[in-house]
Amino acid sequence: MAVLGGYCEGNNSITQAWVQQGFQPCFFFTLVPSVLLSVCLLLGALQYACYARFSRAMEPKYIPRSRLYRGQVLLSLLLALQPFGGLLWQGVGLRQLYGYMLLYACLWALSWGCAIALLQLEHTRVLAHDRTRGHGTVLLLFWALAFAAENLTLVCWRSPLWWWALEDTNQKVQFGFWLLRYICTFMLFILGMKAPGLPHKPYMLLINEEERDVENSQPLLTDGSRTTSTWKDFRRKLRLLVPYMWPRGNHLLQGLVLFCMALMGLERAINVFVPIYYKNIVNELTMGAPWHTLAWTVCSYVGLKFLQGGGAGSTGFVSNMRTFLWVWVQQFTNRQVQVQLFSHLHGLSLRWHLGRRTGEVLRSVDRGTSSINSLLSYIIFSIVPTIADIVISIVYFTSVFSAWFGLIIFVCMSLYLTLTIFITEWRTKYRRDMNTRDNEAKSRAVDSLLNFETVKYYNAESYEVNRFNDAIVKYQVSEWKVSASLGLLNQTQNLVIGLGLLAGSLLCAYFVTENKLQVGDFVLFGTYIIQLYTPLNWFGTYYRMIQNSFVDMENMFELFHEEQEVKDVVNASDLRLEAGQIEFENVHFSYIDGKEILQDVSFSVMPGQTLALVGPSGSGKSTIIRLLFRFYDVRGGCIRIDGQDISQVKQASLRAHIGVVPQDTVLFNDTITNNIRYGRILATDQEVQEAARAADIHDRILSFPDGYNTQVGERGLKLSGGEKQRVAIARTILKGPHIILLDEATSALDTETERNIQASLAKVCAHRTTIVVAHRLSTVVGADQILVLKDGHIVERGRHEELLQKGGVYAGMWLQQQTGDEGESKEHHTEKPQSSKKVS
Repeated sequence: MAVLGGYCEGNNSITQAWVQQGFQPCFFFTLVPSVLLSVCLLLGALQYACYARFSRAMEPKYIPRSRLYRGQVLLSLLLALQPFGGLLWQGVGLRQLYGYMLLYACLWALSWGCAIALLQLEHTRVLAHDRTRGHGTVLLLFWALAFAAENLTLVCWRSPLWWWALEDTNQKVQFGFWLLRYICTFMLFILGMKAPGLPHKPYMLLINEEERDVENSQPLLTDGSRTTSTWKDFRRKLRLLVPYMWPRGNHLLQGLVLFCMALMGLERAINVFVPIYYKNIVNELTMGAPWHTLAWTVCSYVGLKFLQGGGAGSTGFVSNMRTFLWVWVQQFTNRQVQVQLFSHLHGLSLRWHLGRRTGEVLRSVDRGTSSINSLLSYIIFSIVPTIADIVISIVYFTSVFSAWFGLIIFVCMSLYLTLTIFITEWRTKYRRDMNTRDNEAKSRAVDSLLNFETVKYYNAESYEVNRFNDAIVKYQVSEWKVSASLGLLNQTQNLVIGLGLLAGSLLCAYFVTENKLQVGDFVLFGTYIIQLYTPLNWFGTYYRMIQNSFVDMENMFELFHEEQEVKDVVNASDLRLEAGQIEFENVHFSYIDGKEILQDVSFSVMPGQTLALVGPSGSGKSTIIRLLFRFYDVRGGCIRIDGQDISQVKQASLRAHIGVVPQDTVLFNDTITNNIRYGRILATDQEVQEAARAADIHDRILSFPDGYNTQVGERGLKLSGGEKQRVAIARTILKGPHIILLDEATSALDTETERNIQASLAKVCAHRTTIVVAHRLSTVVGADQILVLKDGHIVERGRHEELLQKGGVYAGMWLQQQTGDEGESKEHHTEKPQSSKKVS
């Protein structure tokens, strides 16, 4: 039977905490479980009382089924049962038990039992007004203290009372128990940050969420009010950037990347030797070393200081060289991302472009691409080196000075990094909100300026200015929250740094007075810590910059992941255009599920013929044009050109054979020459002028002061409607397509201009397959075939004379338009005499 040999080993008193270079095990295993149990019982009781009064049970469908949560429970159970394994080993294997071991086992098991109960409570119930996610403060504090306690044992590294020597079986078993506790508490601490057993969103948001149609509800750019961490999908975001950081195919830039990495490693070594040489100078001065020795040490120190710079490596020779060389890599990354994103935006569907807000998209692209320049350099050359310096310092001071110095640095750095990360994550929502307000303000300004004519028509300048002012005020409120939370973070960091420096300096000064350390060692510690705190102080800034960069890049990442609605099929072939015959066979299409725009539409256009589409607004006329140009894919049926399904050919080859003259012609803010040449980029000036003659606008262009070099202004607003249409016709003539699509190209023009442009269009469409969407029936009387659409159906088809004889829908539309034209003509003739009489 086991023998109970007093409370502490060797009949020592528990009041003797520090003996033989470390804690007494009896003191440690009495204090730790007592503290843990006190935290869990007192604070846990308050949390339980709060849940008992204000919480509600979660619906089972919202409770996450997570293996990691089961892992949390199993780890907690393992830790609760671990001390009983130690009792079994002491009682059966060694036949010697002590009172503190029994007390430790009971208190330890009870505290972890309370932790499991709190874990289960948070897993199944939720506070009624809880708007946060993650575990409560009690559990997070409990796990942090448990993990910190296991790290505290490292202070006793040189004490013979502990098991670090591993000299016998008992020490090896005790070390195994400690290793088990260390791993389990560490894993629980990490899992506690993730909170796998809790909903990924605040519960009240989950139960109030409604399912919406993705097409109608999904915003173009995500709202800034979300609360997910910017580190979510970090691997995906980083994977998107890594290919640009490593310049494939460019061996010179690849060599620069490797050389910059080598310079970063050199900086870490220099940071270690600078304070060591400073310590040697102080010791040599105090001990009266020979001049040549002192001079060599001083020169070596100054040389290392020159390479290092101002402590943080920000102004040193090595750092400056690395920054200079990295510029080329940064420029490569920035250029590649911008070009790929620009190409991706042009590849998105017409549906996306019709729903976009140009100002918001451009602002997101601008912020996202500019943040890339700093993101990779912050991660690679700031965050990683700072963490490496911290690890090196802990190892150095633990091995050269004592474990106490390593512990102070470890605790201080861990607390600093933890608080920095937590506070920065907390204030991220303010940064997101500020970006959203910024987007709204810039988007509102762009929309207002683009529609300046409408603003002036309705005398709404003051209204627009007030709206813009309101948007700026909302942005500045969010900006103030960002600045205030930044001030709180800086003060917290300064407090932690000050406390760590105070504790280490007092301990080092004490050891110097006890002759355990030299004066140079105190100088070494102060120099090393200040040198370490300088980049660590910037660590918060680097981390915030990385957070801000990810926040700024989130909208850009969303643009990158916008799916193309219309894609070329695998191994798609080029369109082989022979004659230009167009066939629609049982075509069905809808923009929104449940509301069909086209229903079972079938027709064919023979090569060289003209087909006219007429009917009331919303009947599907323009939709047919868009489907043929393959802005959208049909939901049912098939569209063929010369017997080839257009969904099976490459979009570029299809659109190369089709020319479009839209109703609303939009020109680039460039010269008339370049706007016409857009039909065929490689066309000569002579070909451009020939196209302008064919469109009957050459003489009009020559009448301008700058001729063909005339700037047309934003969207071509310096030209009249007829002039813009003629430029669009000239552009189409220059393209030389086999198929012409006219989407109500003259409906917005006056009668005289319309007749002139119709003559130009007749030249363009001669001997080409043509589809015309017409509002005025008088413009399509000569069409080879007229289709009358209504509610997505073809209700009539035939030539002009045939449809009039039927006396159906077309005949009614013709009669109505003729009556309206006669009324306008009479009104015009009656106004003329009045006008002349007034002049006379």
